[in-house]
Amino acid sequence: METVHHAATPDADAVRPLVLDRYRLVRRLGDGGFGVVWLAHDERLERPVAVKRIAAPDAATARRAQREALAAARLAHPAIVTLHEAGADDEAVYLVSELVEGATFAALLAEGALSDRDVVDIGAALCDGLAHAHGRGIVHRDVKPANILVPDLPDGGPPAKLTDFGVARIAGDDALTRTGDVVGTLAYMAPEQAEGGEVGPAADVYALGLCVYEGLAGVNPVRARGAGATARRVGQRLPPLGRLRRDLPLELCAAIDAAVWPHVAQRATLGELRAALRRGRDLVGDEPGTIAGGPLDTIAWVDPMPRERVGVPARALAAVLAGLGTGAALAGAGPVPPVAPVAGAGAVALAVLLLPRLAWIAALIALVAWLAGDAPTAAGLLAAAAAPVPLLLRRASPWTWSLPAAAPLLGLLGLAGAFPALAGLPARAAHRAALGALGAWWLLVLEPLAAHRLMAGAPDAAQRAGDAWGALEAVVTAPALAVVAIWAAAAAVLPLLVRGRALAMDVVAATVWAAGAAAATQAALGAAPRGLAVGALVAGVLAVGVRRHPPVPHRVALA
Repeated sequence: METVHHAATPDADAVRPLVLDRYRLVRRLGDGGFGVVWLAHDERLERPVAVKRIAAPDAATARRAQREALAAARLAHPAIVTLHEAGADDEAVYLVSELVEGATFAALLAEGALSDRDVVDIGAALCDGLAHAHGRGIVHRDVKPANILVPDLPDGGPPAKLTDFGVARIAGDDALTRTGDVVGTLAYMAPEQAEGGEVGPAADVYALGLCVYEGLAGVNPVRARGAGATARRVGQRLPPLGRLRRDLPLELCAAIDAAVWPHVAQRATLGELRAALRRGRDLVGDEPGTIAGGPLDTIAWVDPMPRERVGVPARALAAVLAGLGTGAALAGAGPVPPVAPVAGAGAVALAVLLLPRLAWIAALIALVAWLAGDAPTAAGLLAAAAAPVPLLLRRASPWTWSLPAAAPLLGLLGLAGAFPALAGLPARAAHRAALGALGAWWLLVLEPLAAHRLMAGAPDAAQRAGDAWGALEAVVTAPALAVVAIWAAAAAVLPLLVRGRALAMDVVAATVWAAGAAAATQAALGAAPRGLAVGALVAGVLAVGVRRHPPVPHRVALA
């Protein structure tokens, strides 16, 4: 339930009361959530235990104690403190749990006793523990360093244990609070929890991600000098961890940033966070220490949380691409357009700027419906190109939905090979891979509709086909699908190669990356695509340009 702090001194009072006719209180260990935690001796099983004593609880406190007991009783996992018994007498309520000899995560961070690898290991272990709890309908709601216990001698066991389920939400049980009430610790609270809304497993992901962020950055970016200032930071996008710790793997930083994303629909899942922590474990240092400097105040804070994971430049890019794509379709698809291409492009761009997803879908439906009458092949190919976007980018930022349209637009300019660099912009590898694949897919599927060669040129069979299905069959060949896979892989690995740390290294890495992607594309198609060399050059320049970051400090060992 709580850790044993070896600096604790025995109580002056020599009396050692017996509670629940079984547990002999030995010495006070400290405060634990809403009670006092004691080291006790189980006289029946002859073992040390931790006893949380809640003296003369009022109705609300008694309810919280019952909730902690019910939640802990449902759980049996090595990364969660085991509850042995719950009981009460005339004076207090008692929660008896296993004794964890060690210290809290908070205390070890303050001492500089943890390495980056320790922090990553602790985070991964708690991902497993929380997954176990969530699978049994329990949301902790108060994950914070003080509730994370780190044993002194894990002996191959988990490096941390989660405790204090006093404010947990239990599926099928009555709510602990009224609607709009807030429980938890503000500095580690997910925005939806701080607003008093419905709290699900994603809130625990946010809190755990914030604990790992703090362990690696040396500071909780939400906590300010006062409660009011802290409250104002809740719901803001946090400074990217990669700016504070440029020595850490980029993918690891991106995963932690995704875990603490303010908007719950776009937050990383527990499984995604765990996988990134496992992958990054052997790529971080194992020397204990503290973080040099105090970089957080020098990092610009992002505007308060928007409804989408997107800033103004990204919104503008999405709007421009949607407008250009619409204008190109209206001007070159065949039937007489219902509106002037320029007017239609402007209207769609404005709509996507205001309502990214809804306007994107509405514009697509309108274009397909318009084409279906006089150009059913074009309508079918456009629908086939666009259909995978909402599926593959469902959890991605809305601006990415319009990004595949850049591939055929670049193809018109003879720069199709530059698209994988644009697809490498998102933080998460899955979204980068999806965008790379979608860009190639749009190029291949829409090329039969273009008056000019976009990349490899449309097959003759596709040009002669009288229906969308026949044209699609002619286009979707093994070489074409190989290009889809190549561009997906190129976009996914780009940030791992071009890391934004040293310009010379980035130039070399971007050159090798662009040349490799271009060569693989040409090999898959069996011929040189249009503008391959120029596209590869532009891709290399873009790859370097989007990965530049200012220098930041790193973890240093204590003297």
